[in-house]
Amino acid sequence: MIVRDFNDIVKNQRDRVVSDAKWSSVRMLLADDGMGFSFHITFLEEGSEHTFEYKNHFESVYCMQGKGSITDLATGETHEIKPGVMYALDKHDRHILRAEEELVMACCFNPPVTGTEVHREDGSYAAPGEVTEEVSA
Repeated sequence: MIVRDFNDIVKNQRDRVVSDAKWSSVRMLLADDGMGFSFHITFLEEGSEHTFEYKNHFESVYCMQGKGSITDLATGETHEIKPGVMYALDKHDRHILRAEEELVMACCFNPPVTGTEVHREDGSYAAPGEVTEEVSA
């Protein structure tokens, strides 16, 4: 059984807290935990806008706090994000995520991330085992 305390991670395990271009992510489960997915609590700053495309991962996200929107760049369709809304990027969907208020999101990635990933220029994370220099989006 794996039991972790969010507050303990933030205070004592800073290697599990990753920040980049107006977002931060507390990585509660990672690839080396052997669960087959990773689990994060992610914060997006109020007023921020992010273009992501997880080419190598599937992601499911549940909004716990805040208000924003997500736009599917393939269809142009925009959906409201608010507490209780979940979205799943089941087609590696390229999208724009906007935070009208600070968004607090619970996120699962498959395959799991290792813990140090930040978005590359194209909005993706590197594939597991891929050796590349990652940069901010």
